[in-house]
Amino acid sequence: MSLAFPVPVRPVIQPPPMVEEVLGDDERAELKARIKRLMKEQDAVLVAHYYTSADLQDLAEETGGCVSDSLEMARFGHAHPGKTLIVAGVKFMGETAKILNPEKRVIMPDLGAECSLDLACPADEFAAFCDAHPDRLSVVYANTSAAVKARADWVVTSGIAAKIVKYLHQQGHKLLWAPDRHLGDYVQRISGADMLLWQGSCVVHEAFKAEALKKLRAEHPNAAVLVHPESPEAVIALADVVGSTTQLIEAVRTLPNPEFIVATDNGIFHKMHAAAPGKILLEAPTAGEGATCQSCAHCPWMAMNGLRKLAAVLENGGNEIHIEESIRVRARLSIQKMLDFAAAEKAGQIQLGD
Repeated sequence: MSLAFPVPVRPVIQPPPMVEEVLGDDERAELKARIKRLMKEQDAVLVAHYYTSADLQDLAEETGGCVSDSLEMARFGHAHPGKTLIVAGVKFMGETAKILNPEKRVIMPDLGAECSLDLACPADEFAAFCDAHPDRLSVVYANTSAAVKARADWVVTSGIAAKIVKYLHQQGHKLLWAPDRHLGDYVQRISGADMLLWQGSCVVHEAFKAEALKKLRAEHPNAAVLVHPESPEAVIALADVVGSTTQLIEAVRTLPNPEFIVATDNGIFHKMHAAAPGKILLEAPTAGEGATCQSCAHCPWMAMNGLRKLAAVLENGGNEIHIEESIRVRARLSIQKMLDFAAAEKAGQIQLGD
């Protein structure tokens, strides 16, 4: 059974107002041409998360960068010879890139692009959580600061979390989990592990509503429901596929359904349409009593990225990610455990029982 550690009561994380960049065709073309010139001059490569704007995703691929999840963004940057790594996403993604690429200059369009999960798990409070339970290994989701990663024993992404937790459980370990309570609960139910859960959540995925999803599914009986495991349990229970951003995109590409109801940030639709142009994509509803929109599934911090800000940072400098070296080294160790596990599991060196 999952138990909640009594973390200090703090106000619910309030996201900033949603302000998305709106560009005309001429300005978009001018900005992209200017950015491409500056990137070449500065030996830079752009990595963009699936939840950023279509403009940034397209620019990343047009310039030899990549569009992916946070870990693959960092790994791509490590393999790429460019000296400057531009991270279009939220701050913990820039930090992860710097952790894995200390020799590179890592910059972001806006350092104010935060994450509700990261903000909900301050490093000092997480350290107290660990200190209160010295008999447990700590496992943290990638959506955390470098300082939290440095204090943790393991870092996981949503795509590999259940496998690693199941492995640790089979080794006889009891665990601490932070920060997303919904993902932690999902992983605990799959793995059967003894886990104490931090009580954080994503402002986007927290908003999906099960009853409204049931209604939408009844209206589209041929649709498959795709859900990110950061969503509430009642929403996950309605899913045909539960998975990471990469896994959900693959589901749209490979499943035969003509329609998909997607419960994650709607920024992912750009890549889904590219992967399966003939499929119909529907946003899972976030509407409930008193709601002002049918679906509000977009991260306002992700929306802080844009072509104008990217051009400005390349022209004027600044917005560089810096991490204290002692923190970076410890955070790298917890991330490396995950990378080593993934490689060993792929090579068949780790076998997970039922």
